[in-house]
Amino acid sequence: AALNPWDVMLCVSGTAIACENALVVAIICYSPALRTPMFVLVGSLATADLLAGLGLILNFVFQYVIRSETVSLLTVGFLVASFAASVSSLLAITVDRYLSLYNALTYYSERTVLCIHTMLAGAWGVSLCLGLLPVLGWNCLRDRAACSVVRPLTKSNVTLLSASFFLVFLIMLHLYVEICKIVCRHAHQIALQQHFLTASHYVATKKGVSTLAIILGTFGASWLPFAIYCVVGDPDYPSVYTYATLLPATYNSMINPIIYAYRNQEIQRSMWVLFCGCFQAKVPFRSRSPSDV
Repeated sequence: AALNPWDVMLCVSGTAIACENALVVAIICYSPALRTPMFVLVGSLATADLLAGLGLILNFVFQYVIRSETVSLLTVGFLVASFAASVSSLLAITVDRYLSLYNALTYYSERTVLCIHTMLAGAWGVSLCLGLLPVLGWNCLRDRAACSVVRPLTKSNVTLLSASFFLVFLIMLHLYVEICKIVCRHAHQIALQQHFLTASHYVATKKGVSTLAIILGTFGASWLPFAIYCVVGDPDYPSVYTYATLLPATYNSMINPIIYAYRNQEIQRSMWVLFCGCFQAKVPFRSRSPSDV
């Protein structure tokens, strides 16, 4: 079959995603100092995005090399599970950020570690179940009329996935609004203790709120068009509409390591150790709050 340019772009996107996130996973696994709960969450996100990138590559290869309904189902299920794990990991990071600010005094405790591992187990468990649904029979291979804009997923399947995304997005929106309130309240309390509001407090608060807005805005801009189109779209529509909304969704997995990993000083430091050994061991490692990640 002739190469579809959209499939090529998805494959290129998957390659970039896999390379970026493979580096993050390698750094976190290589550095014992990055074993704290917040970096476990970042590692979970990077692993999910790495699998999503590999899934896009495999989907391209199997689509043009090994044309099989069984392989197609396995690949689609793998992609659904990977992207679901990515979105779930983003939600877990948001919850962790909120808890680190709301329960700052008790955050660094055994209970927090248990909470983080429980969240990740639940996130990956739900994602795996969503990925298995088309493999276990929830597909439209035998009933073309039930197909959605993403073949071979059924309309009810993509509706479930879209509804799950909308729920996650609303929860993240609510938590980030609460985080902004806490940050502003903390800045105001510091200003009262010092009897005046300095320019540095205003700049720090504005920067923190802007960063949260960029994170949530990037996530929404990447996934909302595809989630909405899955609900309102019809399988008879030109496939270019599906590709045009799906491609930006993959960019979220490309941007995630930049937002959550490469901007972090500890990960930057570990990169120097991993690649050129320029980091001096005498420099102390400073554990940061999840709200800084």
